[in-house]
Amino acid sequence: MKDTLGVLLAGGAGERLFPLTRDRAKPAVPFGGNYRIIDITLSNCINSDLRHVYILTQYKALSLNRHIREGWTSVVAQELGEFIEILPPMQRVSANWYMGTADAVYQNIYSIGSEQPKHVLILSGDHIYKMNYGKMLEQHNESGADATLATLPIDPSEVSRFGVVEVSRTGEVIGFDEKPKSTSIRSPFNPSMVDASMGIYLFNTDVLLPALMKDAEDPTSKHDFGHNILPSLLGKYRMNAYNFVDENSNDALYWRDVGTLDAYYDANMDIASISPIFNLYDSNWPMRTRVRQYPPAKFVFGEPGRTGMAVNSIVSAGCIVSGAVVRNSVLSQDVRVNSYSELDSSIVFSHVNIGRHCRIKKAIIDRDVHLPEGTVIGYDQNEDRRHYFVTPSGLTVVTRDYSLYENPVAADFLQPV
Repeated sequence: MKDTLGVLLAGGAGERLFPLTRDRAKPAVPFGGNYRIIDITLSNCINSDLRHVYILTQYKALSLNRHIREGWTSVVAQELGEFIEILPPMQRVSANWYMGTADAVYQNIYSIGSEQPKHVLILSGDHIYKMNYGKMLEQHNESGADATLATLPIDPSEVSRFGVVEVSRTGEVIGFDEKPKSTSIRSPFNPSMVDASMGIYLFNTDVLLPALMKDAEDPTSKHDFGHNILPSLLGKYRMNAYNFVDENSNDALYWRDVGTLDAYYDANMDIASISPIFNLYDSNWPMRTRVRQYPPAKFVFGEPGRTGMAVNSIVSAGCIVSGAVVRNSVLSQDVRVNSYSELDSSIVFSHVNIGRHCRIKKAIIDRDVHLPEGTVIGYDQNEDRRHYFVTPSGLTVVTRDYSLYENPVAADFLQPV
């Protein structure tokens, strides 16, 4: 991996995760109690021995930049030339913001060229999975490919969410269709499934850079890897598929795009389950993050009706469950749940205080929220909609300024566009 440069795309606006992304970048959204979403991909990089990584940021990147600076730049050996470096839009080759995934990489073409890598690995900062990129590189080199796409099998009913890859029996990519409504293409290895792109692309540098420059000159292009770059290379270069090998040590392949509130919620609930599909506790594939100093979690009071306890839950450092019951939930650092309260099937971000006699179910509570005594959330959707953001599936999201939702003008302003 010494000749490979990782380019991690972390600049998306994340509209579908609103309101969690109203004040933070999508990859900076907390996940699994201790982590941020971007930690999963960065952990894959470190575990794969990929030590040269550019992170391309754009929207609302302050907390993301701080998280990378304080938690990740010291992981690599800078004296050996290793780096994890943030690249904001610099308008060096364009006067625009990033106009697509390919344009984001193109606008940093000089930074990529300065490293003189033999290969460039394009990654996304908002997916949950475990993957050894070294295995992908090994196949890429052995097959003599110019570009390699990571793929995983999906049900044909899901193709509208993915790039569909047509693969020959030799593993060569012979067709690519970005997010079609339906497709007749089937995997040659499993005729009941479709090979879908994971958004992970490995290129020879001398193939990628000319393709980016040609795409930048095309005024009709969407400047997107799936829509433009990959189709432009078909038939001109050898492009292979790499079947996803899950390092998760589980029977089922686990890869999740947590781009919507419901998908994000489900992924966290899996983490808190008795036998999670995505295992955070695997010492063979450790998950890393920024470590902050908090005291251990504490559970107090054992009186009838006032017992501090958590069941089937993740409770992070600094939390105090004081005479309350927490079930099937994920608590980030420095959360206090006070006496006689019940928290069920919920995600609570850092520095939240839940008052006494509260009842909360199927909710996401953003950081720094203080819920007053007697608050009830998740039991009456019509009432919740008067105060909070509620998804069509009934998931309630509470932010610091949730009182704004009582103002119809403010509520309309805060809706995703």
